[in-house]
Formats: sequence, C-alpha cells, structure tokens
Amino acid sequence: MDTLSAILLLFGNLGTTEVIIIFIVILLLFGGKKIPELMHGIGKGVRSFKKGMNEIEEEINTPVSKPEEKKEDKK
Repeated sequence: MDTLSAILLLFGNLGTTEVIIIFIVILLLFGGKKIPELMHGIGKGVRSFKKGMNEIEEEINTPVSKPEEKKEDKK
C-alpha cells in the first residue's frame, strides 16, 4: 500500500462537519495569531526543501569538468 492510499483511507471518511470541528479545535489550541506564524514557518521549510532539491538536481546534471593539465613548455 502506498502513502497516498494510506492517506485517502485515513481521511476518506471525513465529512464537512468533522473537518469544521477539527479546524475549530486547531484554532482553539493555537489561537488566531499563531496559525499564520505556523503557516509561514511551514512555507519557509517547503521553499528551503525545494531549493535544496533543485541544487542537488543541478549538481547531478552538470557535467564534471576535468582539471586542466598544466602544459610545460620545453625550451
């Protein structure tokens, strides 16, 4: 069973009422000021993760350059 199927099984039976109750509980636990801060932190984390993935992908895709051999002139 892959991850998507597990998530769908977990949240597949949630109705509108249950989702609203979950959001109200989250709002009560964290408060109105903390939720935007949490979302901002999550957004920063996702951006950082994507940036790291892009850097790794670029590093993998760039060709490896050989160090130039020093040519000594014979005189």
